[in-house]
Amino acid sequence: MLLVGDLPSNDGCVWTFDDGDGAPRTANAGCSEEVKLRVRYGRTTVATVDIVLPDGTAQRLVSDIAVRDLLIAGMGDSIAAGEGDPDRAVQLSDEGFCFKRVNGVEYYRPGRAGYNGNKTCSTSADSTSIEWARHSARWMSGACHRSLYSYQTRAALALAIENAHAAVTFVPLACSGATVDIGFLGTLRALECPAPGTGTACPKATRAQIEALSEIMANAPHRKLDAVLLTIGANDVLFSGLMANVIVEPSTERNLLVRAGKIASVEASRTILENELPGNFARLRAALKPFVGGDLSRVVFVSYGNPAMAGPGTPCPGGRAGFDVHPAFGADGEGLRETIQFVSQRFLPRIKSLALCTDAKNCRDASTNAMRFVDAHQPAFEMHGVCARAEDDPVFDRQCFSAKGDTFRSGTTTAATDPMSCGTAASEFRPYASRARWIRTANDSYLAAMTYPEGLPAVLQPSDLHDAIWGILAVVYGGAVHPTAEGYAAMADATLPSLREAAGVPAPSAAIHAEPLPATNLTPAASAH
Repeated sequence: MLLVGDLPSNDGCVWTFDDGDGAPRTANAGCSEEVKLRVRYGRTTVATVDIVLPDGTAQRLVSDIAVRDLLIAGMGDSIAAGEGDPDRAVQLSDEGFCFKRVNGVEYYRPGRAGYNGNKTCSTSADSTSIEWARHSARWMSGACHRSLYSYQTRAALALAIENAHAAVTFVPLACSGATVDIGFLGTLRALECPAPGTGTACPKATRAQIEALSEIMANAPHRKLDAVLLTIGANDVLFSGLMANVIVEPSTERNLLVRAGKIASVEASRTILENELPGNFARLRAALKPFVGGDLSRVVFVSYGNPAMAGPGTPCPGGRAGFDVHPAFGADGEGLRETIQFVSQRFLPRIKSLALCTDAKNCRDASTNAMRFVDAHQPAFEMHGVCARAEDDPVFDRQCFSAKGDTFRSGTTTAATDPMSCGTAASEFRPYASRARWIRTANDSYLAAMTYPEGLPAVLQPSDLHDAIWGILAVVYGGAVHPTAEGYAAMADATLPSLREAAGVPAPSAAIHAEPLPATNLTPAASAH
């Protein structure tokens, strides 16, 4: 609280705050000083200030304080969580770390800075895995790869900044790997253990998001949910499997991924899209309705950006550029075109139809079942796909990420001490620098997060830290083909107008007009704000 305007000569001010529960709180302060206090949500607090005048009398001002606290939940999958952009990126060693492929061939890539265990493939590294984990990237939730860089966190923060006189409480629940059934409505195996020494135990599984939300709301019965931010559906149609199908070339590693069910065809995804996803969305709508008073217009569904476009209507060409961190990688051009065509022509329109409840066969009564839908960011993403390059990209990117797919040294002798072909230290990579691509390449994913995934099928469990199968999984589960922080910021900007509408918050003035106040002979009364 602060008195503004021209104040009369005074000997100080006496503040009184009464919320009707217990004795009023009082404070003595200079009348030009700001008085801070916590006031209760859901109860009007009467603020009274007595300006003590030199003659012993007082001038009294009275104002009511009614706190508005907007409660927003963030839910969904890896795009909702902020995958690809840890709160603190992994710190990179300038020396190589050895990986041994299933066929016994060794290769080196940059390791984690600070790791003092075995960096060669000469012995098992099981005994040093805890030491390795201590030097991992840091996340808001390691188990879910939930990040402060997510579009959901950024949009909620922007709403709070716009509304200085309202509180915004954001509840982040989104989790990488989530589908409607597994992760949203049911439990999900933890993606990655939090780093040892951070005081957080490693969970084997994450709670269902709807269960976590139920508990939060049950513990705050006086609160209501003003809005829900939601992105989900890509994992339901096996999107990560589609991308693995495109980027993992024929190899023993690919065979293992096929056996574990981590490779998916466009045909399989199309079948799920038509036959299973509508039913999944029906269950999702039914689960969310009790939290939004039966009106799903308070749910803001933010769609995906097409990740592999070289321009409007033009898919990226494929190849190893940006995908040469693992010897088994190399984006197949024809497979990429087929996948992108499926995403743009089938998946994204279907998601929109389900969210907006325009398909009468699968959704009835759009007046209560239609969500708000955001896709304004999609045209921009077509200009900033995974293959985008520009002359003002970071120097490291231009010099070290080879368009020919030879970013890393192939000779094990020199690669052990200097794994980058460009001769520049790996620690010079800047994961959050502005660049033309708004989508993480496989190389970006490895150098930013270097994920050591947990909760894998037995056939994919790495035998030790040098097992090259986790080099593939580090990319698949660490952010490849997910937005950069810049991409998430564009999504947040597109989301904000719909978030305002869902929460019932007016947009700020389009422009701020400033001019000197006219001269006046009147003495304005002081007022409390």
